[in-house]
Amino acid sequence: MERRLLNPKIDFVFKKIFGSEKHPGVLISFLNAVLKPKNNITDVEIKNTDIDKSYIEDKFSRLDVKAVTSKNEIINIEIQLKNEYNMIQRSLYYWSKLYEEQLEEGDRYDKLCRTVCINILDFKYLKNDRFHNGYRLKEIETNEELTDLEEIHFIEIPKLKKINSEKDIVDVLEGWVEFLRDPESEVVRKLEMTNKEIREAKDELYRLSMDEKERALYFIREKSIRDEISALANAEEKGMEKGIKKGERNKAIEIAKSLLDVLDIETISIKTGLSIKEIEDIAVMKK
Repeated sequence: MERRLLNPKIDFVFKKIFGSEKHPGVLISFLNAVLKPKNNITDVEIKNTDIDKSYIEDKFSRLDVKAVTSKNEIINIEIQLKNEYNMIQRSLYYWSKLYEEQLEEGDRYDKLCRTVCINILDFKYLKNDRFHNGYRLKEIETNEELTDLEEIHFIEIPKLKKINSEKDIVDVLEGWVEFLRDPESEVVRKLEMTNKEIREAKDELYRLSMDEKERALYFIREKSIRDEISALANAEEKGMEKGIKKGERNKAIEIAKSLLDVLDIETISIKTGLSIKEIEDIAVMKK
């Protein structure tokens, strides 16, 4: 029986494909597609190639890709499957850590290099229809750029519009996002014929999918991520329940206030569900 390909959006697989020293061309192609530099990146040094088993089993760990480009840019790529509603704050925090960690005591500030964070999201997050957004520091009124030392990108996979497989030309970034969305799509199959990096990424995905050891690690990581998503969903549900209960209580208090002049405390307690002590306290506060 033919095995299905592993999901390249699972960070374990993403890191194996885009963060491997065995095929740096994949990462270089992806970075050039995202950053669109005037002069293409020609080389990368991948920093965190190891994947410790403890990280795979930890549902709150981050298996991101870190690299330094031929232009001495520091790049961090993170892929997220679940909306935690904090991606902007989180990305700014990680960016600031990467920027700050470049300096040792006594170093000059001019040693600091351009630092870029790329967030790949499997959910819609920003309030626009573009699947790719890049941000830098700019003047509020004139839009004049202060510096390109800080750059943060968001790639929202669900916002990529359906690509016609008969289309002659597909933007390289669209091709990479389509690969993450559906590596077996007709679009990706067509791109494999003309784009050697996408073909290389597909070959590596196929290799991982056929390797028993890699599949075992993949399923451990997939379970960890499912556990994290489940924990976040439960937290959201409890938060909503708490919010509803708080809203119902506030409504009961307002009703109690309006009835104090026409009904006795015992009757108000029955009608609102508040205790007699609570209504007595409301009566004191109203005075």
